[in-house]
Order: sequence, then C-alpha cells, then structure tokens
Amino acid sequence: MTDTITDKNLKARHRAMWASGNYPAVVDDAVGPLGPILVREMQIRAGERVLDVAAGSGNASVPAALAGAEVVASDLTPELFDAGRRAAAEQGATLSWEEADAEALPYEDASFDVTLSCLGVMFAPHHQAAADELLRVTRPGGRIGLLSWTPEGFIGRMFATMKPYAPPPPLGAQPPPLWGSPDHVRELLGERVEDLSARRERLSVDHFTSGADFRDYFKRVYGPTIAVYRSLGDDAERVAELDQALAALGQERDLGGGRMEWEYLLVTARRR
Repeated sequence: MTDTITDKNLKARHRAMWASGNYPAVVDDAVGPLGPILVREMQIRAGERVLDVAAGSGNASVPAALAGAEVVASDLTPELFDAGRRAAAEQGATLSWEEADAEALPYEDASFDVTLSCLGVMFAPHHQAAADELLRVTRPGGRIGLLSWTPEGFIGRMFATMKPYAPPPPLGAQPPPLWGSPDHVRELLGERVEDLSARRERLSVDHFTSGADFRDYFKRVYGPTIAVYRSLGDDAERVAELDQALAALGQERDLGGGRMEWEYLLVTARRR
C-alpha cells in the first residue's frame, strides 16, 4: 500500500511539474523539428496504428497523423493536450489524445504497429518499467523509435548542472539523459528487439541571445527547471549560484550569434 501511495505521489508531482511551465512554447521556439525527424526516420505509413508515449503537445503525434497513421497521443500531463489539439486542427490532422502513464500504459499487448517517443519517455522515472511497456504494446515485427537528449549534450549538461541544487531523486528513479546513452537503451530493450540502430545527431537552436537569456527562458517555461528553483525556496545564495551556473553553461555552448547545438540520440528497433 505504501509503495502504491508513494508512486501515485511521484506521478502527481511529475504531472504538476510539466504543467507548471509552457512546454508547447519550448516546442515552438526550439525543439519543434525533432518530431518530424523521428516520424520520417520511422517511415510511418498510412493506415498504421501509432502510439506516441509521453507525447506532450504532439510534436511527433501530429506529423505521424499527417502521414496517414491512426495515432494515439498519450501523456501523463493532459494539460499539454490543448496546445496539441490547436496545432492538429491548424494542420488538418486527426488523432486521439489520451491520459496515460508511460510506466503503466492502458493498452492491450501488441496493440500498435509503431511505438515512438520524442523527448518524452526519457522522463519516466523508472526506466526499465517504461521500456517494458514500450515493448509490450508493440506488436511482433512492429517498430520502436526513441529520441532522447544525451548525457554529454547541452540539455544533458543542463540537468547535470541543476542536480546539486535539486532534491534527492526518489528511490529507484534514474536520470532522464541516460536514455541518450546507447548502451543504456540496449540494456533496457535487450534481446526483445532486433535491427537496433542508435546514432547521435544535433539540433541547431538559435533562439537565445546569451547564456543569461537561455537561463531566464528555461526558468520561465521549462517544468524541470522551474521545479528545481522552487525547491530552493527563499535561499537567495543558492538561487544566485544556480543562476550563475546556468548562464555560464549557456554562454559556454554559444557557438556565435546565439547559436547552439543540442545533441540527441535517435534509436530505432524492431520488436521480435
């Protein structure tokens, strides 16, 4: 009973964290191209049944639906769906939006031809449980596609920078950027997949004018960053330290003219 209550509390905090910011703005301003990249990589075809796990506002779901697939966009935080529905309507895409926990998906075994996640499932705290669910709902011969930030890339470094200022993670929780490690993903999926491909790519981002601009933007709109700052409360000294560390990271990764490159891992595999 205690474990069930603890897990429910953890999931409630995760939902509140992602609802606290404005993740659709992050999609519009920076990561928007990644959803279509994943959909193209998966070669999604008309008539296929597709599940987007931790879909957010549908960065990958909408392009998959535009490719002619029957798409379910699922997420623990349904507050993100309104922006996705507006984007789908503007582009003429039809799909389903359903609240779902990536670690306990409410779908039958082997329900989908394609299961994918773009910067989503990586934030489920229990990696093996989430991977098991990805595999369970994908039919034999079906395809799995994952796009995740790498530990060494810019967003991975951002999480590492925030870690000393964040509360200790719950027992058993693992860092999100581990999904950007090829060895970790291979271990999670194991021998239940074949034809696994994992390659590192980079997203060019030119939205920020300086390291401080990047920091202030993420403090304003990105749920995980907002949560860390809230955990510091009125500790002005710690807030100032984190402010300086994030601005320095952003400035360090500025390639000139405000341009950054954010590394991600693109994984594709076929369910045995």
